[in-house]
Amino acid sequence: MADDSVMPSDAAAEPSMDLPPLLLGTYTPKIDAKGRLALPAKLRGQLGSGLVMARGQERCVYLLPHSEFRRVAAQIQRTSLGNKAARDYLRVFLSGAVDQAPDKQGRVVVPPMLRDYAGLGNDVVVIGVGTRAEIWNRESWEAYLTEQEQGYADIADDVLPTVEF
Repeated sequence: MADDSVMPSDAAAEPSMDLPPLLLGTYTPKIDAKGRLALPAKLRGQLGSGLVMARGQERCVYLLPHSEFRRVAAQIQRTSLGNKAARDYLRVFLSGAVDQAPDKQGRVVVPPMLRDYAGLGNDVVVIGVGTRAEIWNRESWEAYLTEQEQGYADIADDVLPTVEF
């Protein structure tokens, strides 16, 4: 008689439903005169019915599903209040964060404060970066990408030492 406890269950063979959405790709929507950005269709469902926009690194705007924003904020808040760098980061990150819900056309308003922070005009790039998306000024993104591509292979050796492709 076989022991069923060592056999993988159907649930174990399926991907975990607890994983956050995986946001991927590069898109080039426009920001209209009212500051609205049409979210790329492929990202809309993954971001959910609402999202949080926040100041990102390298002068971009982060787009985070609510669950991911709460996870990141909680992780930062767990850092000791005695850590000045953590306090400073938390202040800047949370003070620039805004809740957004896409309208019926899938558009969100990028607040003037965040447009100014990231230098966003109407010509932008939206990229998927795993658990978040980022909005970049198109020229800034192209310059950043060009700069990073120079060392992409070298960076991989440091960042992905145990990942095999």
